[in-house]
Order: sequence, then C-alpha cells, then structure tokens
Amino acid sequence: MSFTLHSTCPETSARTGTLKTAHGDIRTPIFMPVGTQGMVKTLSPDELIDIVDADIILGNTYHLYLRPGMEVIRQMGGLHKFSTWEKPILTDSGGFQVWSLAKLRKITEEGVRFSNHLDGAKTMFTPELSMEIQATLGSDIAMLFDECPPYPCEEKYAANSLALTTRWARRCKDWHEENAAKIVPWLNNHESPIASDPSAKQLAFGIVQGSVYADLREQSAKELVEIGFDGYAVGGISVGEPEHEMIRAIENAVPFLPSDKPRYAMGLGTPPQMLEMIARGVDMFDCVMPTRVARHGLAFTADGPIHIKNKEFEFDASPLDENTHPALQKYSRSFIRHLFRAKEMLSLRLLSLHNLHFFLRLMRQSREHIEAGTFVAFKTEFTQRYLNQTKP
Repeated sequence: MSFTLHSTCPETSARTGTLKTAHGDIRTPIFMPVGTQGMVKTLSPDELIDIVDADIILGNTYHLYLRPGMEVIRQMGGLHKFSTWEKPILTDSGGFQVWSLAKLRKITEEGVRFSNHLDGAKTMFTPELSMEIQATLGSDIAMLFDECPPYPCEEKYAANSLALTTRWARRCKDWHEENAAKIVPWLNNHESPIASDPSAKQLAFGIVQGSVYADLREQSAKELVEIGFDGYAVGGISVGEPEHEMIRAIENAVPFLPSDKPRYAMGLGTPPQMLEMIARGVDMFDCVMPTRVARHGLAFTADGPIHIKNKEFEFDASPLDENTHPALQKYSRSFIRHLFRAKEMLSLRLLSLHNLHFFLRLMRQSREHIEAGTFVAFKTEFTQRYLNQTKP
C-alpha cells in the first residue's frame, strides 16, 4: 500500500500519514511547491531541500509539453534527471491550464482542441495524451485529465462536465495501466535501483469535480472510487468562488473518499484555509501563491502578511518573521525592502524562500500537533493571531 495512516485528531478529521513513492516518502499533511517550468521560480533544488524542507514539488504538464517539449525531456532521461530534483514530483494533467490559458478552446468527447498561449498553434489534448506526457516526464504522481468547470456555472453544465470527466477518468486509468510502465524513465533505467523495486510505479490520482453542487461532488467522488485510483484530489476549487463555497466543496467530497488513500485539495490556499482543510481530512496542498506574491513583495508572518515595500519597514531591523529559517534570519526587513526598491533579484529569492519555509513549517507544526492531540488548540491560536494581527 502506498499510503499509511499514522494518527487522527479525535475532534476533527485531521490526520497524519506517509505517502510512499518511487523517489521517497512524503509526510502528510504536506504543501507542495509549484515548479511550473520544472523548478520553483528563482530557487534551486538544494535550497528547496535545505531551507524549505520540501518533500515533493509539482511540474506542469501543459507548460512542459509546449516547452522544452517531450523530445528534450525524453532525451534527457525524464524530468527528475533533467531538473536535478531527486525527490518526488507530482504533475498536473494540463486540464486546468487548458481551461485558464488556452484560446479558442473546444471541448469534445475526444478531448480539448485549443490554440496554445505561446504562439497560438492549434493543439489537441486527450486523456491518453495527458497520461503519456506525464509518463514521459516520469513524475511519481500523475493526475487524470479532467474538465475544470468555471465559476459560476449552471448545474446542468456542471453535471455534463462531471460526466465527461468521469468518462475521461476511465480512459486515463486504462491507458495508464496498459502503457505507463513501458514509458516512465526511471522504470526503464536498468542502472537505477528504482527499476529493480517490484513495488515501484507511477501513481495515478483521480480528480473530483462537480462545482458548487453537493450531490454532484458526492457523485463524482463515488464514481472515481469505483474506478479506483492511488489517491484522490478535489479540483475545480479556488477558481473564483467565495471561500465558504470552497470549503463546502471539500466537505461535500472528502467523506466519500476512502480513508486509506491520500486526499489532495488542488490550487489553494492561504495558511488559515489550509488549516481548515486539514481539519476536514485533506492531506496534500499546492498553490503558486507563496512564490507569486513573494515576487511582488508580500511576506507571510505569524501576524499575517506584510508588504515589505511599505515605508513602515524602512528602519525595521527585525527578520521577516521570528521563526523564519536560520539562513534567512540575518536579513533585516529594512535591507529586503531596499533590495525590492533597487529591483535586486535577491529580494525575490529571499521572500520566495521565506514564504515556502513558512508554509512547510505550518505543515510540520500541523503534523506535530495532530500527533500530540493538540491540533484544535494550535489551529485556533494560529488563526486568531494570523487574522487579527494580535501578538502574543
């Protein structure tokens, strides 16, 4: 079994576990930094390990398919070798990017035909092609190809979209079971110890859809469980809906997912949102937010986010946060503010490292408090301080 459950919170659905993959174990709950082009923007693999303490990162199927392309990835021995990242990688299916970036998109039973955002060239993504790309990339976890409905949308649209996603899910699984092992680079590298491990395989996760409709979320979860995947994600959230609808989508899906498989909330969120999701039984998260806002000067702290470019930090000798990584403690808010105003690249790197460290530290604290039986108190104290800007 790839997922082992360790402990649960008696007052909530929070839990800790370990997800075993070919490139290492992932401690859950976990936040996964997003490496759209194969690596997290401005950071190196060593920094992600030594400072961020990342167990896993994401690669973007759509973007890597367009650039550098599958022939480069294939010739270079897969994404792990190409990027020099030796720990686990999860790849998305490309469905969200087709929904959010593509022009002139046309959805059919076969797949999605669109003009890509780089040069407008006509491209066709099918469930089979998405899984083939992810096998070629050699990710440890591949996501099924789904249609992500917009918010808001009518229930009829959401139902038709869900039915299509379920049919695509069956096609994804069929292709994956028949072909993935023949293509995944590290399973075909006879010099690699992974290739000789009979339990090693690329895991495949299903994606629950259904928009804001409770009955559709339940239906989607049950249909995916019937098909059978190594883990389950809740998709179609954080697409413009109010926060309470995002939480309801999780509540309407997670109870119908198996407890012995990991659960992944895609594309979110803020620190308090993640704690709310952990309390509802979610194990895995990803979001571009920590690094995206870092590049605009926003840093996460225990007392809420701060905009480091603000004048109030001009003479502030304190570090970004009292618990930032020791390697970052020596840099004052005043100096980082100066770097931003001077447009120095180091400012983007320092805030990216700090924000990701903040998110991964929150995951580590959550695991520790779940195991100690103090998660509810920790969640309450953290959230009150973070949202109210109230210092202890």
